Amino acid sequence: MTLKSLAEIPTLIRPDRAVVRRVHSQGTDAGRTIESTLRRAGFSLIAGADEAGRGSCAGPLVAAACILPPGRRGTIAGLTDSKLLSAAARERLYELIIDRALTWQVVTISAPTIDRIRLHVANVQAMRRAVAALRPVPMYTLTDGFPVDGLPGPALAVWKGDQVAGCIAAASILAKVSRDRMMVELHKDYPQYGFDVHKGYNTAEHHVALAKYGPCEQHRHSYANVRRIIDESKQSGVV
Repeated sequence: MTLKSLAEIPTLIRPDRAVVRRVHSQGTDAGRTIESTLRRAGFSLIAGADEAGRGSCAGPLVAAACILPPGRRGTIAGLTDSKLLSAAARERLYELIIDRALTWQVVTISAPTIDRIRLHVANVQAMRRAVAALRPVPMYTLTDGFPVDGLPGPALAVWKGDQVAGCIAAASILAKVSRDRMMVELHKDYPQYGFDVHKGYNTAEHHVALAKYGPCEQHRHSYANVRRIIDESKQSGVV
């Protein structure tokens, strides 16, 4: 056997190197440079992934992923970080996103599972599963804030991605609206906590309810404020 010369070895064909430049601009639809640059480089199917409920001390963690179509149909006015939008605006955009997206998925991780595997692992697993379930499979994935390994192709973590990439903003809204609806449903079984109002976040109202009734199975017992209530109950002899 003889080694082939370099000239005889076929060259792999790859998209041109994508160079993303920062754009200083105002407004919720500003800064779509990342997606347009990737599309020019040959990545036509770009997924965005984000989560909702990371900072909540009750209820599930919800991750979403979606691929918006290129062109005008995939350009949805008002897309931005879901936390910057009113509930009414999120609901309106949610319907537009599921109508226009080429594909989308939502994945939930329960509170007991978060306690068992810890938050960051749950977050990564949820986003990975949401992206993996997309059909067609994305050629490139943009994630909000931190990298996620094990995705079906190349990926990039984008700081404040839900404010600068339309596909991440869309995923943010899908996750937030889906989770808010879940918390409203949980309120029917646990009305004493007010889940329909604060959605499980550590508000003053929620803290008062936690102190009065103690945590339920929908609370994340590994979180410091919930753990404190449990420990105080044990010390006082209340189980």
